Formats: sequence, C-alpha cells, structure tokens
Amino acid sequence: MTLSRFLSAAGAALALASVSTAQVVFTNATTQFPASNAGFTENVDFGDVDGDGDFDAILAEGGDQGNDQNNIWINRGGELGGTIGFFADRTSTQFPAVLDQSRDIEFVDIDMDGDLDIYVSNTSQLSNQSNRWWVNMGGAQGGTQGFYQDQSAAHWAGLGVAGQSSIAANQILPTTGFIDFSCDCDFGDLDNDGDLDLVHSSYGGAFGGNVPTRLFLNNGAGVYAEFNPSGYQLTGQTIATGNPGLWCQGNQASNTTNSTGTNCDVASSALDIDVGDIDGDYDLDILHGARQEAPRMFRNLLSGTTLAFRDVTGATFPAGYSSGNGHYEQEMGDCDLDGDLDIYGLNWQVVGAFNDITLRNDGAGTYSNIQVLSGSGADDNEGDFLDYDNDGDLDIYVANFAGQDKLYRNNWSGTGNFSHTDVTSSAMPSAGNTALDGDCADLDQDGDTDVMVSNDGDQPEYYFKNLLNTVDTRIPRIPNLEQAPARTAGAAPTVVRAHVYDNASYYVTWYYPVTLEYRVAPTLAFTSVAMQASQGQIFRGLIPGSLSGTIEYRVKAVDRMGNVGYSATKSYVATCPAAVSYCTAGTTTNGCVAVLSASGTPSASAASGFTLSVANVEGQKQGLIFYGLNGRNASVWKPGSTSFLCVKAPTQRLATLNSGGTNNGCDGSFAIDWLSWMSTHPTALGQPLGSGQVFQGQSWFRDPSAPGTTNLSQGLEWTLCP
Repeated sequence: MTLSRFLSAAGAALALASVSTAQVVFTNATTQFPASNAGFTENVDFGDVDGDGDFDAILAEGGDQGNDQNNIWINRGGELGGTIGFFADRTSTQFPAVLDQSRDIEFVDIDMDGDLDIYVSNTSQLSNQSNRWWVNMGGAQGGTQGFYQDQSAAHWAGLGVAGQSSIAANQILPTTGFIDFSCDCDFGDLDNDGDLDLVHSSYGGAFGGNVPTRLFLNNGAGVYAEFNPSGYQLTGQTIATGNPGLWCQGNQASNTTNSTGTNCDVASSALDIDVGDIDGDYDLDILHGARQEAPRMFRNLLSGTTLAFRDVTGATFPAGYSSGNGHYEQEMGDCDLDGDLDIYGLNWQVVGAFNDITLRNDGAGTYSNIQVLSGSGADDNEGDFLDYDNDGDLDIYVANFAGQDKLYRNNWSGTGNFSHTDVTSSAMPSAGNTALDGDCADLDQDGDTDVMVSNDGDQPEYYFKNLLNTVDTRIPRIPNLEQAPARTAGAAPTVVRAHVYDNASYYVTWYYPVTLEYRVAPTLAFTSVAMQASQGQIFRGLIPGSLSGTIEYRVKAVDRMGNVGYSATKSYVATCPAAVSYCTAGTTTNGCVAVLSASGTPSASAASGFTLSVANVEGQKQGLIFYGLNGRNASVWKPGSTSFLCVKAPTQRLATLNSGGTNNGCDGSFAIDWLSWMSTHPTALGQPLGSGQVFQGQSWFRDPSAPGTTNLSQGLEWTLCP
C-alpha cells in the first residue's frame, strides 16, 4: 500500500488554513500524535499490537533520504490513564534499533501464533540492504506482546540455492536477505494452505523495471522459501527477455499483451502490489503496479495443491486503461456492492496531466467503465478506500505529494455503474503537505473513519479526525461462500472460503472476528470455529472431516461496532466411509490368519445394526473383540509374534466368545453387534456416541503354541454416521 515518490521534498509548502468545523468532515487533530512527530515517512500501517482492542500504528522511515529508524506509536486507549485516539511513541522500548531505507512496513502474522509480526520493505538505492522480518515476542515467543525482535536471518530459506531460488548467489547479503529495490510487498494465502505467503515486488535499480517480483511461500512456521517452479536462476540482478517467468507461466516479455501463458512480464518499476480474488474462484490473484509501465494482472490458477499464475493483463483491462508515467498505486474494493473487486488506479491514465481512474469489475475478473476522477490531475501519491459518511459504500481518500489531499464521495445509487465526486473543498481542512501515504480506520472507536497521513520532507504526520460522529450501523456482507463438494467422511477437514466485505478497506476487515458455523442437519446445533483471513477479501475455515450426513454451514462476520452479517447457508453430503482394514494379522499355530470385518451401518443414533465379525481363527478357542478411539497403532504384540497391536490405548473389551469350529482348524469365528453391545453399556469407552467419531478395533483369541498362547487379527477402522 505504500508508495514512495522518489522526489525531493524541497520547497513543499506546509500550511493549514483555519476553517469552520461546520464546513468540514475532517479536522486536523495532529496534536494527538507524539510531540516528536516529523521525518521522512514513507508509509503507515494499523494493527492491534498489544491486544487491547484499538489500532496502533507503525511507520516506515528513510526512503530516499537515507537510513533511519522505523517507529511504533501505541494508541493509548487501553492504557491506564490513557485516552483512545491519542498516541505515544514507544519506538525506543518496543522496536529493534535498526537503521534502514524503508519504503513500506506491513503488519502480518507470519507464524500464525495470533499476534502481529512486521515485514519491512527496504531499498538498495543508496546502499545494499534487504527486507526484514520483525517478530512480535508475545504468545509462543515467551516475551511481552507488542515488543519486537529482528529475526530476519531465521525467516528466509534457500536464498540463492541453485534449482530452488531465482536469486543469483552474488546477490545474497552476508548477514541476511538479498540485494533488492522493494517499495511494497503484500501477503496472502496464495496456495490455500492456511498461512500467509509473500508477494515481494521490486522496482529495479534506478527504477529500471528489470528486477523481477518474486513469490515466497510460508512453511507454516513463518519461514519463507521462493516459489520458483521454473527452477531458473538469474546470473545477476536483472531478468532478460526470453528467460523463464520464474513463478508465472511462459517466458519474460516486457509489456506483453499475451494472456495464453506463452509470455508474461514479472519485472517492472513496481511501486505497489495488491492481492484479491478478482474472478470469484476463491484464490488470490495479483494486481501488480508499475511506475512507468502499465500495471498488470496475474490470475491464480491454483488447482488442489498445485499453484500456478498466468499474466492476463491483455485480457483483463480495456484498451487505454493506463498510459504515461506515475502509476504509483492502486486499490481494490467493492465500490458498487455487487460482490466483486473493483479498482481505483492512481495516475493510471494521463490526459494532459496525472489523472486517477476507477474501473468496474464485470463479475468475472475483467474490467470496464473507466471513470476519470474530476480534479485528480495533480501529483497524487496514494489512495485508500473508506466510508467517511457511513452511507455504506466506498469513498476514496487520496494523499497528495505536492499540495492538498483529496476526498471523493461515492455516488453509487444502487444500480448500474458507480462514480465518485470530489468533495475536498467542503469536507477537508486545507493542508499543503508532502504526503506519501494515508491509511483509514476508526482510530478513536467512535464509529466513524479517521485518517492518518505520512509525510515526507521532515514534516509531521497528520491525523484527520472525522467529525460526523455518525456511528456505523452497516452490517458486513458475505455475498460469496464456497460450495463444498460431496465427500466421504475422513480425517482431512473440509476447507471452505468466503468473501467478506464491509464499508471499509480490506486491511480493516482482516481483523474482524469471522466464524464458520456448521452442523449435521437437521437436528444438531451449529458449532462455530474461527476463520483465518487469507487477506484480500477472503477468509478460510475448516469443517471437521469426520462428520457425515448432510452438513450445513454458513459464515458470520462481526465488525468493530458489533454489526453482525451472515452468509447464505449451504450444505454438502458427507457419506459414511466403509470400514477400512489396516495393520498386520498374526499367523497362528495351524496357519490361520484371522480377518476382522464389519457389516451394517455404524449409526450414532441406532441401537443395533452394526456387526463386527472375525473369521479364520483357531477353532474351539475363546476370544473377543476390543476397540479404541485414539487412532491407529502398529506395535509388535509380543516378542517373537507375527502379529501387531493395531489399536492405541486405552481400549475397551467386548464380551468373551467361543470360536466354535474344529479344534486345530481355521474355521473358528466370532461375531457381535457392536451397537447393541454399546446400547447396554452407557459408560463404555466412546459414550455417548456421536456422529463423526472414529473407532479402531481388533480381535484377540487363544492360540495353543504361539508366543504367549494368544494371537491377533488385523485392525479395522470405522466412522460413525448420524
């Protein structure tokens, strides 16, 4: 989301005109920031670092000016004697002392331990340096939540390794990371495995646009290895025409319009990256910005566990969507409330001057209806979505590098295309500043959206406080819920994803408590489990795979004001799996190999009808069937025995029976209705029975001269149906 302008701030005016608050929506409340509020600030990001329920702020410092210390400002709403919406600088106590040329700083839970870590994007424009990983020391780290440690060396894997990494060995830095020119990086669960992966952009030395963007996949513990299915390794910093596209199908070709997978362009002067599902298939696509080339779109072709990307720029955007230079940034959001991601493009179209545009998603990930924002022909730098007037749709705040920031009201009427009107003069205080970024969130928890602006040129950051005091009553929207396929019940969970929207940018909705509710229909109550933000507009949840029957599910989202939204309810059928044989039976004195089998339906609601039988046992011997529910086992039964204990402890024995048949023959057998036995033993292991329970069983019987004079069948596993 961050955008550096790489321009000098010299000569930029800083002036605030006194205006009546009756004429404006926002007032300048910068006095609520720390007193030492000035610097060469490239970017700001919000998150609750200390778990007290309010938004804190981190700021990227340095950029072109040189190495500097990034800052953390704590919102004092959760502190004893503190006031919400007032910030204290805690950099010296809570941040590692690291000086670097930071262009972007992002909150992200890299290790999935429930607290917010930090990723810092740096540039080698002045001196060689790498992006960095700062880990929140709360939770599993054993320290204090909200205090950070630089653990950069521990969170890269395989950099520069031939056959794995595309990074040339001569680009690896001796301390950590690799030489790069990164202005913005974004995270998202690209491969749908439940953790957050990295899209690492690069604008190239001297903005050459010839250093590739790279993808790095999270191993689940916060260690990142490059996704490079091509296996190709560069010999230096740059990628050349005709080289493999690294993570993208086809070969590298600058500014290609090919969308068939023959060519792609993974290297441009990228100053911004966004991820979101543009085509409704519940995986994250990549919108790749560019400073002087046309921005690009890469479609995620994820199939099962196989990840692939295709450059679809030529098929996605209308002709003339972008021209000239200065395409510093873009944002994705649902501007017309139709359940897909539209685009705001800053300086995307040049008609005599810089002009910002919006494009409407046609529903399948193609874009049309270019709207030029009136009054945007100026040196804009970064835009963010917000609903400043709480009317339910997305307005736009634009940080301007050489003058007045802007505010655009969404005019969407409920049907047709959307457009935005410049309301800066009536809604904003006059501010001449050198803004690089503006992020929008409810910083004082009064129900409306405020704005924090990061300024370059050793100028103070701005806090524009919303004065409307119109509390948000709009419920979150969940228009799209993934249809789970029919399946056989088993150990693997059913993965379900949903689109969650609200009248806020998605970097706010990521923090909503979103839950997946499921039940075995129609009698059981819904059970709730937390969903994980995959970022973009996607949340991901898991339904236990052991359930069988008709499984109903829905998604619930609660915003920061307590407004509750539900998705439609969907269902799928999970059939009860057949009993599965596993493990190894022993061979008896007379060469018998006992076989345990099942017949009937193992229903949790039935009092009989599921029979366990064992055949081929020694004749005229006593034996029994026993079971457990802690999983499969395979340990040698007794020294010298050919059989294995296939059921983990604790176990439950059923009634002792006689095998019948012929003495010293293999025609003995046992059989017992397990459900009938369970119905007369209400305190037996596994009671009360419930749909989805998984049991393991085995038969024991006498064997005249085997080791220990006993032997075992193989194991059998069954799952209870409703």
